[in-house]
Amino acid sequence: MDAQTTQEEAQPTPRRRLGRRSVLVGGLATLLTAGTAGAWALDEYVVDHVEVADATAYEQASGSTGTTLDTAEAVATDDSWSADGTTIRVRKVETGSGDDTVTYFVADLTLTDATVLRTGFANNQFGANIVENTSSIAEDRGAVFAVNGDYYGFRDTGIEIRNGTIYRADGAREGLVLYDDGRAEIYDETATTAEQLLADGAWTTLSFGPPLVRDGEVVDGIDQVEIDTNFGNHSIQGEQPRTAIGVVDADHVVVVVVDGRDTGYSRGVTLPELAEIMRGLGARTAYNLDGGGSSTMWFQGEVVNRPSNDGERGVSDVLYVGG
Repeated sequence: MDAQTTQEEAQPTPRRRLGRRSVLVGGLATLLTAGTAGAWALDEYVVDHVEVADATAYEQASGSTGTTLDTAEAVATDDSWSADGTTIRVRKVETGSGDDTVTYFVADLTLTDATVLRTGFANNQFGANIVENTSSIAEDRGAVFAVNGDYYGFRDTGIEIRNGTIYRADGAREGLVLYDDGRAEIYDETATTAEQLLADGAWTTLSFGPPLVRDGEVVDGIDQVEIDTNFGNHSIQGEQPRTAIGVVDADHVVVVVVDGRDTGYSRGVTLPELAEIMRGLGARTAYNLDGGGSSTMWFQGEVVNRPSNDGERGVSDVLYVGG
């Protein structure tokens, strides 16, 4: 790294409840004049479609269990937090200069066990188009740390196992599975089933991509990957804000949020650059999550990075610790 600073130097971003839905409404409302096509677009991309109305109750009914931290005697500083065998350290990294400056935030998580890293859904609901700010989801769960997830809610495919519970079983791409014993694996969703993954100990699966690091090496070809989104295949190449998760060792996770679209502060990074960051942090396995305006890291009550959407953008899910 060319330069490093601590989280104290981060500029917290004031919370706004501006979600991605508000952007879509502005762009799609004009389609209403097209009659049926406009109504379809709003229904497809804007209107909430709740599949699970109470995710917490759904997980309890499935018999899903995980480790709950005893936070009564947590020890916290500006850039670290620890309780009950789990430690979180957050730091700000700056590289380059001028228009080539890149600024990103690294969260180093040493977990009591893998199930301490949990999923939270917007409004505690699972379904399409349901969004809430990362900070709000985190606060609702009493979290100490949170980062945006894979934005499952703008796709209807991808295996989604969260907190040891199957929410979606339709495989479509290369996903990431985090097992309850601390292992991580990049896998082909179409070559297995959600039921088999759960039987093998899957705690969380994420379905976005592409994979960045496999067996400690940067994955070839990631500079050519396109990601299927709600508007069809979409290029995620170029210098962009990014979010990635990596596993260094059992129960040792690193999360990176790269700011971007802010000349002089941070240009963002390409996928190969993101992969090199993750490899440099020691990740043996790393995976790209939803980015752009969604990229948000929240720690001890504050958004520590600068989301590129003029404030937070609503997301469908977060990964969090605490609560």
